Amino acid sequence: MFFLLRTAFWLSIVLALLPTGGSQPKSKEASINPIEAVSAAGAAVSDLSGFCARQPDACVVGAQAASAFGQRAQAGAKMVYEFLSEKMAPSETGSVAPAKAAHTAGTKTMQHTLTPADLQPAWRGPAPRKDKDAKRPA
Repeated sequence: MFFLLRTAFWLSIVLALLPTGGSQPKSKEASINPIEAVSAAGAAVSDLSGFCARQPDACVVGAQAASAFGQRAQAGAKMVYEFLSEKMAPSETGSVAPAKAAHTAGTKTMQHTLTPADLQPAWRGPAPRKDKDAKRPA
């Protein structure tokens, strides 16, 4: 369980530090500074039950920080997905053969590559004897 918490923590740090790749939409509210975000997180941890009723400022700043973090995580994940899809996607799908594959420099490609020995049937052994006198089970 502790491993999962550590993994989630480090992934959130990495996603928060990834560049967004573009300009973020400007909101009407003031932008958040890191000091406010840290103090809001500290307030949330210290008072988990009903802190929004007692500390509405912490809830507002925490919601802004979560929204900003979500936007950064989404932009970072989109960048990683686009990068991987560019690098992993094949340049040719293989559904249509390239023009040079059918005929290369005026020579035909060979289709029948089996030797006469390959065309011979496999050895099967002698056929079983059929005895007329053999007793059959009833």
